[in-house]
Amino acid sequence: MALLELISLSKAYESNKILQEIDFSIASNERIAVIGKNGGGKSTLMKICQGVLDFDDGRRILQQNIKIEMLAQQPTFKEGLSVRDAILEELKELKNAKDRYDEISLELQSSYEDKKLLQEHSKLGTFLDVHNAWSLDDKIERVLQEFNLKEYENRPLSLLSGGEQRRVALAGLLLKKPDILLLDEPTNHLDVYMVEFLEKMLLKGKFTLLFISHDRYFLDNIATRSIEIEDGKIRSFKGGYSDYIVAKEEILRSLEKSHNTLLKYLKQEEQWLSRGVKARLKRNEGRKQRVLNLREDAKKNPTAINKMRLELQREQKNFDDSKNISRKKMLFEIENISKTLGDKLLIKEFSMRILQQDKIAIVGKNGAGKSTLLQLLLNEMRVDSGVIKSGEFSVGYFDQKRVMLDDDKNLIDTFCPDGGDIINVRGKNMHVYGYLKNFLFPKEHLDKKIGLLSGGEKNRVALALLFSKNYDCLIMDEPTNDLDINTINILEEYLQSFEGALIFVSHDRYFVDKIAKKLLIFRGYGEIEESYQSYSEYLEIEKELKELDNFTKEVKKSEIKHVTNRAIKLSYKEKSELQSLPLEIEKLEKEILELNTCLEDVKCYEKIGLTKLSEKLQKLESLYEEVVDRFLELEEKVEMINNLV
Repeated sequence: MALLELISLSKAYESNKILQEIDFSIASNERIAVIGKNGGGKSTLMKICQGVLDFDDGRRILQQNIKIEMLAQQPTFKEGLSVRDAILEELKELKNAKDRYDEISLELQSSYEDKKLLQEHSKLGTFLDVHNAWSLDDKIERVLQEFNLKEYENRPLSLLSGGEQRRVALAGLLLKKPDILLLDEPTNHLDVYMVEFLEKMLLKGKFTLLFISHDRYFLDNIATRSIEIEDGKIRSFKGGYSDYIVAKEEILRSLEKSHNTLLKYLKQEEQWLSRGVKARLKRNEGRKQRVLNLREDAKKNPTAINKMRLELQREQKNFDDSKNISRKKMLFEIENISKTLGDKLLIKEFSMRILQQDKIAIVGKNGAGKSTLLQLLLNEMRVDSGVIKSGEFSVGYFDQKRVMLDDDKNLIDTFCPDGGDIINVRGKNMHVYGYLKNFLFPKEHLDKKIGLLSGGEKNRVALALLFSKNYDCLIMDEPTNDLDINTINILEEYLQSFEGALIFVSHDRYFVDKIAKKLLIFRGYGEIEESYQSYSEYLEIEKELKELDNFTKEVKKSEIKHVTNRAIKLSYKEKSELQSLPLEIEKLEKEILELNTCLEDVKCYEKIGLTKLSEKLQKLESLYEEVVDRFLELEEKVEMINNLV
């Protein structure tokens, strides 16, 4: 049974038809990914589902008592709240329900036949079960730790960055667990470890979910169904992004086959039409019209087929296409650099060389110093010690602030500041529209001001501007944020063919796997590890090592338990040994010292005999080691017992 249904629903903004008579539903426990280009209707669909945006035609049917909540790109909170207070505010209903459940449980001890109380008790229990709200305090602690919010828990929200505020909002929604959860780019501002935690929570919590994401591994791991919004229509696919690509390939083959069949049929009908006068007879006018319609279809199909083929080629293109250059120019030489911000050591005695055509991904937890390294390379920040040497070369920089864009300029002025409509793209003259359509901009956007574009569209403009220039090195900070998958495919295509050096920070595992040939892994406390593995392989090995470490700890704990279960208390003999062994050790140490002193005195060792003295010393030292080992063994046993108790 569907929790939410949209029936023959349409939505337009002025003349732009975003959704056209779509049918869509969300059933319990479904996790639906929304795929489509920016501006194509993804966020519009989410807002209509949430109930905060009106539509033009059709119906929206929501089952009774179903609650829908959405993670906004820019969440809002009550003034003056701390991080912990904001999460508790979201959980007020669950906390009240738990308090009431406990209160009724006490009442039922004395009035266990009160049907009204029993009914309320059962209803509250079911509510707490559905929302997994039996141990909220433990869950709050865990989510604060995993989303790296623990150190900010008592800090006012107003002092947090936008990304940190989104993590707070996400934490509250996950713990609250609404009947339908809507997530718009939930992995933005999360490092890979936070994304992994988010995936576990969504899967373990059996959320009913509608979400937008550019993280293709996240899509594959989470989605039970994918829907594509294109040209105002919705097409549904089973599974995640990989299944979507396979299905699109099948659709492409079907389209090509249908188009070829249509061309054969059209050829026959064209021959009939060319016979002339018979086609003008009234009874054949319908057939003539069909021929004209076939002509139109034949014109449209290649466009749709080529568009789909291009998208698939971009997705599946191998990242080894770029030319191999045997002798590479050195761009940066980093020698033993260190950097501390405040009291936090971010980079410790790090050295490396960055060469022409290097493709380096900088990865690791948020706050580990990744963006700091970019700023050091750009000379926007100074090292505390060490040196960064660089030669003569040009650097292109892309970050989320989009500082190269002027909101008051339109696209034409941005790309052709000296007038006209021709842009020089890496030494080649192109019409500005011919260039921008590669970045999915329609012709009518050319006169649109930058300030009126969405965040994703601004990122596309910034990328188009960046790739129109000749650079020896590109430095990019989270380039895939706010981009749809189609645009990320375009970005990947450009980066794969880019012959300069590429240094980028990203948490997008799929993107890193596809583009990077080397990893710089920020492990924290200033440690940076270089690796030539794929990011997925590195994360998998790291996960296995962590599981092995946990397993080892569990085995050790089990061994301690086994020992203490056999002997919760020391035996009488062991207690006696613990008391006597220190005195025995002290006595042996004294005797060994005396013998060593004698060995240094000629008169002393001649009187006893050197051989005899050495043998005696050897026996004492051997005995001393045995006694010390026994004492340490007993002390360790005492410590194990104390830890268990």
